[in-house]
This record gives sequence, C-alpha cells and structure tokens, in this order.
Amino acid sequence: QVQLVESGGDLVHPGGSLTLSCVVSGVDFSTRVMRWWRQTPGNQRERVANIGTSGGTSYKDSVKDRFTISRDNSKNVVYLQMNNLKPEDTALYICNLQLDGLNYYGQGTQVTVSS
Repeated sequence: QVQLVESGGDLVHPGGSLTLSCVVSGVDFSTRVMRWWRQTPGNQRERVANIGTSGGTSYKDSVKDRFTISRDNSKNVVYLQMNNLKPEDTALYICNLQLDGLNYYGQGTQVTVSS
C-alpha cells in the first residue's frame, strides 16, 4: 500500500532552519508529483510547495526565497529545506501525492517556530 512518512519537525527559534523529509513507499515514486502542505488548528490546509517529476517546482508566495523543495528518486524521498523560519510557519507539515485519482497523505511532522 502507499505510505508516506514525514520526519524532521522540531522547535526552532525565529530565523532558524529545518529540513523535513518524506519517505514514500508502495508507488513508483519517480512518476509522482509530490507536494508539501501545512495545517494549523482551526485553519484550512494550505499548499506550501510542489515538485514535478522532472524537478520543476512551485511555492506558496509567503515561502518563496526561504523554502526549497527537492527530491531524491533513488531514495524515494522528498525534502523541504526551510530557512529563515518565522512564527507564522508554525504548523503540521504533511506530504502528499495523487495516484489514480486518490490523494495520499502522511501523518505529518510538527514545526514550531518560537522564541
């Protein structure tokens, strides 16, 4: 079955950096567009970044120039490098792929930005 497992979340100070990882199994990873989302209590889930099968990327405006999404098809992993973190980046970060019209999500990894 398709599984996505995120890791790397932590408590960091404003201005700090983190790299999140999402390991994918049960699917041909190299053929999937991968997405990172984030969700805070009481708010809708918002898309943070996409990476296509050829490596093309897109970002939410508020994270451009601070976040970088990348993938390693040899390891079935998608990463989210986050720099200059701000308190408003605090959220549960979740990776996602679509397969045969269905969305698959991991359980998420918590990022908290606080002084």
